[in-house]
Amino acid sequence: MTVDSTNPHVDSQDSPIVAQAKLEVVETEYSYTERDVILYNLGIGATETELQWTYEGDEEFSALPTFGVIPQFSASSSLSLDWLPDFNPAKLLHGEQYLSIKVPIPSTGDLINSARILEVTDKGNAAAVTIIVETREKYSGDLIFENQSTFFIRGSGGFGGRRSGKDRGPASALNEPPKRVPDAIVEEKTQAIQAALYRLNGDINPLHILPQFAAIGGFEKPILHGLCTMGIAGKHVLQTFGPFQDIKVRFVGVVYPGETLVTEIWKEASKVVFLTKVKERNAIVLAYAGANLARDAIPIAKL
Repeated sequence: MTVDSTNPHVDSQDSPIVAQAKLEVVETEYSYTERDVILYNLGIGATETELQWTYEGDEEFSALPTFGVIPQFSASSSLSLDWLPDFNPAKLLHGEQYLSIKVPIPSTGDLINSARILEVTDKGNAAAVTIIVETREKYSGDLIFENQSTFFIRGSGGFGGRRSGKDRGPASALNEPPKRVPDAIVEEKTQAIQAALYRLNGDINPLHILPQFAAIGGFEKPILHGLCTMGIAGKHVLQTFGPFQDIKVRFVGVVYPGETLVTEIWKEASKVVFLTKVKERNAIVLAYAGANLARDAIPIAKL
């Protein structure tokens, strides 16, 4: 088959169906106001006392950095995966998320997302699909965010091609915690309404609101969005070590709204490594997680 040579993600090891799938590009628009920023910030636990995140009139008003996962959602969720053998959306798991923040986040904006498949690996009894979304300012074309979302689809392997993924730098870094006590530990109790609030940012999967739907998935009640947990942990990193330019997590467990999240953080030069646990069950929910600090957040050594 003929492969689009202009596709930057062409891989000579791709099977024909993967090469064909990489030709699809989905573009969506996303416009937001300060109200949307506040809604997101509240959704990941900002409070009425943190006016820089909840009051548009504050001199330091801003979006929390993980807001960058919101504009891209409509694009990444619109790419077809029907080409996978025996594809069943009920067997899809969100495995990892990487967000790179290219410029300071505007408090309002008109954006355009461009989504395409970055990488596909055949795990034998499953597939791993990584989608990349570039989010640009609609009028200037400036790149604002890059997201890479990796999904595992059980029962959809056997199509051939690459068996393991490439090194994608910070997007695929293992981020193993050092063998020492954490440099910081941040604890935050989520609210019973957390999932009901967070879903208003655009992820309206009934898994997070309908008890009967959650039961089908084997959960005792609706679970918190993984990206909400990521946002809360990102807020912990920001509060402890300052702004970061990118963040990557692997989702390894679920959180029930109302549970307490504990983020353990290790600082390694200009990077932090962290993991997040549910206190009540001593269960790790975010692992292999890391963030590279923004340059102005890195202390300069004294001469």
